[in-house]
Amino acid sequence: MTNDHSTLLDHPEGYGSVSRALHWVMAALFAWQFLSAILHAVDREMPVARFFWSGHVSVGFLLLVAVVLRGIWALVNLRNRPVHAAGFLGAAARLGHIALYLLMIAVPLLATLRAYGSGRGVSVFGVQVFAGASERIPALVEPGSALHGLLGWALLILVIGHIVMALAHTFLWRENILARMLRGRPVPSVRME
Repeated sequence: MTNDHSTLLDHPEGYGSVSRALHWVMAALFAWQFLSAILHAVDREMPVARFFWSGHVSVGFLLLVAVVLRGIWALVNLRNRPVHAAGFLGAAARLGHIALYLLMIAVPLLATLRAYGSGRGVSVFGVQVFAGASERIPALVEPGSALHGLLGWALLILVIGHIVMALAHTFLWRENILARMLRGRPVPSVRME
């Protein structure tokens, strides 16, 4: 095991520990968000739906912060990250990842702008992050009201597609795509003489 920073950074053969941690923390937060949205759509008065929905704004704001951090970290590691395959599947993977990032930013950002423009502001688990506007700002409220939910469902579809393709690469095509995000880069073998 190395003590240097090389395990933190991404590598062409796998993702570093920072990228992997951000990925899996965000996966857990997205699971909460999508579960809360689905339960809320089914029956918002169910106790379990109210429980999950009560954290929807807080978890959404945490996701916005996490995706910004993840995007910055991805840019820092841009030359080190595993590359997508050539051809149609590689192009589709690149476009899919771009769409994921755009929606991961747009969905919580629209909700945050709507919260500010409506005068509510944003509190994360009871701690006020910022107050709302003193007067309603329709230019911030209306796009969020019109697009937050719709784009959120589109994001869910892309996330499902992302999972399906990672599993297909791993189990159908026998490629180590999933291992890149589970284990990171392969550990170099040590030769004993």
